[in-house]
Amino acid sequence: MIAHEIEYEIKGNEMQFVEITLDPREAVIAEAGAMMMMDSSIKMDTVFGDGSKKSGGFWGVLGGAAKRVITGESLFMTSFSNTGYIKQKVAFAAPYPGKIIPIDLKNYGGRIICQKDAYLCSAMGVNIGIVFTKKLGVGFFGGEGFILQKLEGDGMAFINAGGTIVKRSLMPGETIKIDTGCLVAMTQNVHYDIEFVGGIKNTLFGGEGMFFATLTGPGDVWIQSLPFSKLASRVIAAAPHTGGRQVDQGSILGTLGDIFER
Repeated sequence: MIAHEIEYEIKGNEMQFVEITLDPREAVIAEAGAMMMMDSSIKMDTVFGDGSKKSGGFWGVLGGAAKRVITGESLFMTSFSNTGYIKQKVAFAAPYPGKIIPIDLKNYGGRIICQKDAYLCSAMGVNIGIVFTKKLGVGFFGGEGFILQKLEGDGMAFINAGGTIVKRSLMPGETIKIDTGCLVAMTQNVHYDIEFVGGIKNTLFGGEGMFFATLTGPGDVWIQSLPFSKLASRVIAAAPHTGGRQVDQGSILGTLGDIFER
């Protein structure tokens, strides 16, 4: 299926959203809950899978949807189509601080591999699927890299990532090592594997986990500085653990505040 050609503008700095302009009868597909606002002639509709015309008929679509359910994704996605006679706009927001990355799949051989939960939205006709890592080592120790998404087609897709985003173009045989959670996306020719950090001190006290992700070119890699999992773990670690009562780190202000509250 040939993807719809869409116009877009990414707005904001650290809390970005993408505003997509649709011609009459054009449509965009998005993960459930990503929509921020839309014009009056935009029609929202829940679709089974990603709404693309995949090979394999009904059973092919059903198999793809089943993979999404197994990996914790929704069985359904949401389409937004312009039912009016003039251009209309719909906007989608990233769920946490970071950047939205626009990717024209035509420029990357029609396929991009990205982290689970990185996908935000895309032109109607882009196929959103699931890729399971083939090696047991990567599966057991690859962290967030165990389950990856694949975006296939010839249209625009948008993925979101945390913090600052760096794009690295790897030469054939060139390898970089990154934290397993910092991988956002890569082109289809990049080889993905894991490597043991090595050393008892590094493993126990290095704070970087037990494994690196190793990415070997040729191809392009997108890397994020702040994975959502790392942000969430910091928030949880700093949260009060006293049954919901406010904690002011043992300061005298905290004690006085409790007295006045009584």
